[in-house]
Amino acid sequence: MNHSIHSADRATHLKVVVVALVAGIAVAAFGISARVTADYSQTAHVVKATKQITITSSETSTVR
Repeated sequence: MNHSIHSADRATHLKVVVVALVAGIAVAAFGISARVTADYSQTAHVVKATKQITITSSETSTVR
């Protein structure tokens, strides 16, 4: 039993590469599927400026 990747044989190196490739594809597929199903709308909302108010902790507002 070898405990070093440096002294491992060709089949072991191939297994490591295949497992890493499959894991990378799985992570990429999960990221793409999560991004596609998200409902992010990129529409701009216009906010019209009104009178300046100050909100206090007592739930009352002061108009300046």
